[in-house]
Amino acid sequence: MIIRVTTYSGHKGAERPVSFTIGERVLEVTEVVDRWYGPDHEYFKLRADDGCVYIIRYDRSADEWELTMMESEEGPKGR
Repeated sequence: MIIRVTTYSGHKGAERPVSFTIGERVLEVTEVVDRWYGPDHEYFKLRADDGCVYIIRYDRSADEWELTMMESEEGPKGR
């Protein structure tokens, strides 16, 4: 699922997500749990202000963000 992401831009440019929008719902990032890099993507495991954990990825070549996983306190909700 393609999403819109607002990032913190420091001296390295767009460094980390601070909020993201799924449909019309805006979620604030409360914690960056983990971050890792692939050949063409950057991945972020985030906790949002709704208490859920999300994994989002940034496709550098397409300049596009995608939601890849969402997990609530009850357990995984799918991709």
